[in-house]
Formats: sequence, C-alpha cells, structure tokens
Amino acid sequence: MFNLKSGNIEGFEQFSQFSSLQEFNHHIEMWMLEHKQDFSKGELMGLKRLVRYAAKIPGVCNAKIGTILKAIHEEYKDLGISRSTFKRMILKATKLGILTVFETERKNGSQSSNLYQFNRFPSNEPPKEEIMNYPKEASNLLKTEKDQKIKERIEEPSKLDHTYVSDRVPQPFVQQVKYFFNDAKSIEEFWKTAKITAYRNSWENDPEVLLDVAIQSFKQLVRKLKFNRNIKNPYAYFYGITEIKFCNLFHKRLHDEFELNDQEVEFRIVS
Repeated sequence: MFNLKSGNIEGFEQFSQFSSLQEFNHHIEMWMLEHKQDFSKGELMGLKRLVRYAAKIPGVCNAKIGTILKAIHEEYKDLGISRSTFKRMILKATKLGILTVFETERKNGSQSSNLYQFNRFPSNEPPKEEIMNYPKEASNLLKTEKDQKIKERIEEPSKLDHTYVSDRVPQPFVQQVKYFFNDAKSIEEFWKTAKITAYRNSWENDPEVLLDVAIQSFKQLVRKLKFNRNIKNPYAYFYGITEIKFCNLFHKRLHDEFELNDQEVEFRIVS
C-alpha cells in the first residue's frame, strides 16, 4: 500500500486504467469469469457494490467502508455483510490482482478512507522479445547458423486444431464449431464470448442453457456468414446473437417467476 493525500474522487482520475465505463465493465466481466468462484456469496456482494462505486471515475473508488456497507444493508433489507467480510474480499481481490489499494491520509496526517484501483484483466499477448546486445562476432556466428538452418528446412507456421482445445470447452460445442473454424484459439474465443454474455444476463450457472444457446447462436452465425459476406468480425456478431438470446431468456424467466406484466418483451438483432 502507498500513502496519498485524501481528496475528492475527481482528484484521482490519473489512477484510472480504463478509457470508458464500458471498457471497465468488460474487464470486470473477464475477472469474474476467471475468479468468481474464489469469492463467497457475501464477498461477491461487497465486490459488486465496490464496482458500482467505481463508476464515476472508471475503475477508481475512494468511498468509506461504512458507506459501502450501509448501501448494501439498505439494498438487501438488513441482510448485508460485515466489515470483516468486506475486508476479506479486498484482501482476496488484491492477491488475485483485481485491485490495488492505496492508503490515504488527511492534511493532519491521520488515516482517511482507502483508494481502490481496479486493474485491467491481463491480456494473452506474448511478452515482447528483449533486444540482446551480443558481441559482433557472436552475432555474426548466430546469423550464419540461422541461415544454414533456414536452408536445411523451411518452417511453416501452423495452427493448433480442435484437438488442442481446452477441456473447459464442452465437446458438443467443439464438434459444432470445428467444421467452420478448425483451430483451438478460435473455438475457445467463441466459447469465452458465450460465457461473457451468459454472465451478463445471469445464466452462467446453468451449463445446459449456456451450451444450448452457444450452439444455436453459432448455427445462426454460420447461416448469416453464408448469405452475407459483409460480416467483418464473426466474434462480434456472435456476441450480439448470444447477448440477445440470453437477454430474452432472462426476461422470460422474470416474467414466469414474478409475473412482472402480461406482455412479453423480445429483443432481436436489427439487420
């Protein structure tokens, strides 16, 4: 932890790692897909409330713990969480890399509320190669050896096919996608997209629904690709299809469970 002078949230804009609220929300979704199971129900309540308080300056919050806990108690009608639960959540989130915590102090030196900085979800891009300063003779030697190897064989870059897909991706989905995108990275990307939209619409805990929607959405994508070659980003279009399907299912579930109204609302993609 680092010590900073306390102040209004606007004074901590430089701590934001996100260009927009939408980008911040996307990274939170990725963190939750990876680590949601590491938090208890009460800890998740605290984390989600902290995320909401970090909306004004995307990814930055300096609200007092008491203020956050009070808001949780009011929302859940006194069925909130304790201060110790909130602190456990902060400790876990910090260890997992989701948060960085800065201590702030008042002008008189006394401790004030902490500053919570949400971090970006790490990308899967390989690290950049470091430039090594070899001696000139060694450099020439390496170049000669490299040229010889190139002459001996020509290496062609190859993609990993569907047999290398992670075990986390259900086989029925793999078998459906492999005929059109037969490489592990693409298949995993489509599945990750389906999981994100399922989480956004509260369907992440129903694997059967998740799998069914993912397969049906991919079939719809393939049909669209066959009849419309103007789709430049299949992943983005697939995201839109799954988002609409999960949103419709979520609304139907609310309608059935709580009888919100007599008129069903259906969402669809506007072509």
